[in-house]
Amino acid sequence: YRDQINSQHYIKQLLERATEISELLVEGYEDRDELRQEEIESVSGPNEFGEFYRRYKALKDYHARYPADRVAIAELLHHIYTSSYLIVLNLSSSSTNIQEPMQFEFMKMQEAFESQAEEVQNMVTFTDEEAYGKYLDLHECHEKYINIKGVERVDYLTYITNFDQLFEIPKEKKNSDYKDYLDSLLRYLFSYLERVKPLLDLDQEYETIKEDFETKWLLGSFPGWPKDTGSALSRTGAALDLSAFSSSEELMSLGLDRLKSALMALGLKCGGTLEERAKRLFSTKGKTLDQIDPSLFTKAKTGKGLHDGTDRHKEIANLEAQIYHTSELLGTQRAQTRENIERKLARTAEELEEEEEVEQYSESESDDDGEEGVLYNPKNLPLGWDGKPIPYWLYKLHGLNIYYDCEICGNYSYRGPKAFQRHFAEWRHAHGMRCLGIPNTAHFANVTKIKDALSLWDKLKDSKTKERFDSDAEEEFEDSFGNVVNRKVYDDLRKQGLL
Repeated sequence: YRDQINSQHYIKQLLERATEISELLVEGYEDRDELRQEEIESVSGPNEFGEFYRRYKALKDYHARYPADRVAIAELLHHIYTSSYLIVLNLSSSSTNIQEPMQFEFMKMQEAFESQAEEVQNMVTFTDEEAYGKYLDLHECHEKYINIKGVERVDYLTYITNFDQLFEIPKEKKNSDYKDYLDSLLRYLFSYLERVKPLLDLDQEYETIKEDFETKWLLGSFPGWPKDTGSALSRTGAALDLSAFSSSEELMSLGLDRLKSALMALGLKCGGTLEERAKRLFSTKGKTLDQIDPSLFTKAKTGKGLHDGTDRHKEIANLEAQIYHTSELLGTQRAQTRENIERKLARTAEELEEEEEVEQYSESESDDDGEEGVLYNPKNLPLGWDGKPIPYWLYKLHGLNIYYDCEICGNYSYRGPKAFQRHFAEWRHAHGMRCLGIPNTAHFANVTKIKDALSLWDKLKDSKTKERFDSDAEEEFEDSFGNVVNRKVYDDLRKQGLL
């Protein structure tokens, strides 16, 4: 992961530098100050030789006034003819401005990257929990999540698994604390994404998220935020259905309390006489909240309050959309984080201490010690792809601390159950079986003793002999009276002339 992330950051630096130089070149070719055109005219006009000698005289005068610069210029003569160095002499001062071409700048960047220096090995900053971009570190966001009022408290492993399932949280619980939590989570995810995937165009991703969100929001298909449809009363989930009433007089039969309850569910004014309440409620039949007369609402539900609530809901939903998309981009790191947490929870305290001890000695070795140095490996752990001992938990997970002996293979020992099971199909075990005169078939799987293999082979031969077809006992004949006998009895009867 370290090499992959560092390579991407190095490529990003090259792209940014190339873009910067390209912009400068475009600006130079536009020649807004007309200095380039003036230079071209001075060396390509009718008096080009005169201009040449004038500049030549200026160079001679410069070196006559500053003889110490001759040594520095002489050292650069080789580079002038073998590379693309550009020497600019400021004749009005005693300084010489030496400019390098772009290829040398990129060569220096490449040499610094290949030098494996400490600043190159750590091009970006990660926490210890993130393991240089391998895992997510959402402990702070988890703390904020479990402190939201009304939200179920879950452990860290469950949170890593379900932190993007925001559509399961009821809208009533999505308050200001919830919005602050979303802001914090989104800041971390974008920061982590910039460090892990520096070549990803986040601005383009944000525009894609915004367009997709706007479309789903207008259609009412965004998860967790369904579009308001139907009448205003059915939207609130009130039990009263106005479609069953054809006039306000029929509503009056429900009584003052029932009408008041229905009006309060809509956020309308619930005062007045029975007739006024019935007319006010019946006027909302078949209308949405936006179509109802604003004067009928209570002060908390009128005009601006409704729009403010809708804007706040849309802002929260937009944050959720960005979290959904970002969590998809970090699917690999998220799965690895979940596996790492499960692995840590399954380890005992003794295993954690032993692994910490091994890792401490492994990481303490510097590159200056030389590749020929002896690695500290007190537990005789196998070496990984990097030439260092593998972690102790991985050693125990694969059962590499268990040895299996096979007498058929000449008492050869196999380390771990995986290597032991694989060796039955390898040449050493097949050669041992061939020497015993036994075929290496699936019947002899997990058989490692010569005595057991020979005993099983005898049993298999006996069973095969019993299963073999015996013509004397199993072949049947029929005599002239219709009696069915085997071959042996038939031959005896035929010899005696009894058939």
